[in-house]
Amino acid sequence: MEITYLKGVGPKRAELYKKLGIETVEQLTELYPRDYIDFTNIVKVSDAETGDACAIRAVVVKKTAPFSEYAKTALYKAELADDTGRITAVFFNTKYSFEKLEIGREYLFYGKIGGDLVRKQILSPLFVSPEEKGLFPKYPLTAGLTNNMISANVRTALTIVKHEDRLPQEIRERFGLLGAEDAVRKIHFPKSRAEYSEARRRLVFEELLTLRLGLALMRGRGRNLSGAVLTDVDMSAFFSPLPFTPTSAQLRAVNDCVSDMKKLYPMNRLIQGDVGSGKTLVAAGAAYFARCNGFTTLVMVPTEVLARQHYATFRGFLEPLGVRVGLLSGSMTAAEKKAVRAAAADGEIDVLIGTHALIQKSSGIKKLGLVVVDEQHRFGVGQRSALAERGINPHILAMSATPIPRTLALIMYGDLDVSILNEMPKGRLPIKTYAVNSSYRARVYAFIRKHIAAGKQAYIVCPLVESAEGKSEKAGAIEYYERLVRGEFHDIPTGLLYGKMKQADKDRVMTDFKENRLSLLVSTTVIEVGIDVPNAVVMLIENAEQFGLSQLHQLRGRVGRGSEQSYCILMTDSRSEYTRARTTAMTETTDGYKIADKDLQLRGPGNFFGREQHGLPPMKVADLADDAAVLGEVEKLAEEVISADKTLSLPENAGLRKNVEKLFGQTAEYGWN
Repeated sequence: MEITYLKGVGPKRAELYKKLGIETVEQLTELYPRDYIDFTNIVKVSDAETGDACAIRAVVVKKTAPFSEYAKTALYKAELADDTGRITAVFFNTKYSFEKLEIGREYLFYGKIGGDLVRKQILSPLFVSPEEKGLFPKYPLTAGLTNNMISANVRTALTIVKHEDRLPQEIRERFGLLGAEDAVRKIHFPKSRAEYSEARRRLVFEELLTLRLGLALMRGRGRNLSGAVLTDVDMSAFFSPLPFTPTSAQLRAVNDCVSDMKKLYPMNRLIQGDVGSGKTLVAAGAAYFARCNGFTTLVMVPTEVLARQHYATFRGFLEPLGVRVGLLSGSMTAAEKKAVRAAAADGEIDVLIGTHALIQKSSGIKKLGLVVVDEQHRFGVGQRSALAERGINPHILAMSATPIPRTLALIMYGDLDVSILNEMPKGRLPIKTYAVNSSYRARVYAFIRKHIAAGKQAYIVCPLVESAEGKSEKAGAIEYYERLVRGEFHDIPTGLLYGKMKQADKDRVMTDFKENRLSLLVSTTVIEVGIDVPNAVVMLIENAEQFGLSQLHQLRGRVGRGSEQSYCILMTDSRSEYTRARTTAMTETTDGYKIADKDLQLRGPGNFFGREQHGLPPMKVADLADDAAVLGEVEKLAEEVISADKTLSLPENAGLRKNVEKLFGQTAEYGWN
């Protein structure tokens, strides 16, 4: 049923709901609260303290409307009283709420206490009748929709919509879960914290189980298709000319790829390795294996600079072996792009490298056998699935330098087999990391200048600018850059990089830095996943307390790419225990997985990725980190369900199948059918 026809909504309000992504009454019942106002902990008027937000139980004694409701600030006031004193409720420009109050009637009010000891006020309070005592939902809002409006509409919607229980009864009983109808009602209007926890657990369990089953089905769907089945090749021809000895982890990973690509279904593998662990060599090995079997490889990367970098690296590994490597670049002319695509279609290119956007337009690749996706966390599971269903169902090799705690990796990469590169190439020295305060600034700048004078390069990561100061990332970066080039680094070729620059300008600056036309690069966090410049040996990160640990580690990974000693300096004036714990972790280890685990521990589960998980369908209730305990239960159950029913086609699993189709069908990119 369209939400327009719900009593109390109508066409105008329906348009506002559309901004929240809600067009049906059923969707409204799934707009779960983001928080709650606690009407269970009542404070007496005499005990309400100025500055606190609290709930009081009081009778409306008197109401006073403003002289003109059209004034710039129309104040509506209501005198409230309990058995300990009086307080004034003040409503700003909210005639609708004020008019609902009845003189002589008792309500529960919740709001911030203002005024002074003589005359207390409760500002813009929410209010409910005493029988509604419990946790009052706070919903995501948009201009024109108030919390009270949404709450009232949800109550009406819950009288109309009946929620089918799609979890099999055996699972509900085994895990002690509420029924669907009960859980949805209680998540909106719980009478207590315990009731809320019980309702949330049911919904989180179902959502995570659905996600896990969906990923398993996606994996199974690829495996029901025949890919480019390859046959054995002597890989020593690839390894023997290398000017270095590959690590054991690299050899294992190449072996994993070769083994996968000889099977009857497409490879779907993730190479997860810390910054500098040598993932590109593994990808080049897989591409060589594909080419020896007569198949072409596509390499997809997030930026043009990375595409050019990979182009140079792949050529170095493969061209001496007779493998033809091509580049499809955004800065090419239309004629050049057309010529490259034509060459790929005619089978004149064995490995084609470009950005995601460019490559996805290239459907006419002759004998496409392998797709390599760099920076996997920027490339959704649905895009992987779409690739699997294109052309001849190519093998997919994804790569990520983002270390992720195992509990999260199980879900994020649930449709992939994983190879981990846990060794660094020989000759790489661990980056020396130091934490200092701003009293060391002059010494740090001198340290940077010394290395630049010796022919090396350096990064300075700009301080973050708080939005409250009214400055954008761009304004803060430009101001900081100009201060440096007018001052301490006036005689040093210096570049500036920030997120909102045009891609062509970003690419130009990064290319100039890579080719040593710039000695110093001042940048915001856009370099977190960036270029490989072995000559860059020093990084200064300003305001280090404002970055997450894993982000600091990714930034640090921009140096230490060559054989010389590199340095990362974290500058912060924060003295908090939290900052100290993070800087200690950074100075004590360069192991990305240890840092990811520490980050999860320090930042609190809800903040590691937040609600919007990389490349996954949106979660309505669950938080992958917050709900790690439920994840463990769901992981085992999903394996059990899939091993007994690989396509969820048994009658008892029909509800689970519906859930999967609904979750993965929310976004067209998943192409669920």
